[in-house]
Formats: sequence, structure tokens, C-alpha cells
Amino acid sequence: MFTLTKRNTARLALALAAALALAGCTAAGASDDAAAAPAGEAVTVTDGWVKAAGSGMSAAFGGLTNAGTQDVTVVSATTEASPMLELHETVENETGELIMREIDGGFVIPAGQTLDLEPGGSHIMLMGLAHPLEAGEEVTFTLTFSDASTFEFTAPVKDYSGANENYDPS
Repeated sequence: MFTLTKRNTARLALALAAALALAGCTAAGASDDAAAAPAGEAVTVTDGWVKAAGSGMSAAFGGLTNAGTQDVTVVSATTEASPMLELHETVENETGELIMREIDGGFVIPAGQTLDLEPGGSHIMLMGLAHPLEAGEEVTFTLTFSDASTFEFTAPVKDYSGANENYDPS
């Protein structure tokens, strides 16, 4: 039988305090680390490239991989190659024609998955090019995520003549 003495009460209180402190540190530390990890640190780009263009519009493609444990959302992109970039999706309109349009809310990259940006699909649209984009050059982009973190990547410019969808500015 356990007798509650002053000495046993002190030991029990010390043991409970230590257990609570350890549990609190572990649980708080684990969730704080997960919540504190910026989206920009979880994303990588593979096989990135930009369509060569003499003027007007171009597009950037590649695989956006989210190695994190939470979905991330790309809300914007910037580059010195163009003063105006939009995150686009390609959809079929009511007449069956493929059109490009800005995607509402940005690109969501599910946790542990890759979002493919490709001709005829989702892509980063460069509008009003600052200068011609010639094959062999490189373009640097900065992606901004919904948590305000950023990720920078560089992609080569390549010749490409396919995926000539129409742009729907609405």
C-alpha cells in the first residue's frame, strides 16, 4: 500500500511536473516547427523552362514539388523579363475552344505532390515582355506563397511552337 507522506508528495509533484514539462515541450515544439516552416522552403522546381518569344507573351513551365506536410499556394510570380505575370490555367470554353485564363486563388500544390506546369495546362504567363526571350538565355523567377514566403528559381529559354491557346482576359 502506498502511503502519502510529505516526501512521497514532493517526489510525486516533481515527477508530474517533469512529465508535463517534457510533454509540453515535445508537443509545442513539434507543432511550432511545422507551423513555422515557410512554404518557400518546401517547394522545388524541376525541368523548368520558358518559351522563346520575340515580343508580346511567353510562358514558364516545369514541375513544382511540395516536399512539405501541408498544402501550399503560389499566389504570384515576378521576373525582370516581364512587368506583368499571371498564374494561368487552360480550360475549354462553351464552344469547345481551349482558352487560357488567370487562375482564381493561385496554384495549390498538395503536400508531398508535384504540380506540373505544362503547355496546354497550368503555367506562368509572362505578358508585355521587357525584351525578346531567345533560346539559350535564362530567366529568373520569384514565386510568392500565401504565407508571404518566396522561392527563387532560374529556367532556360527554349524554342517551342505548340500550345497556341487563346487568352481570355476576363
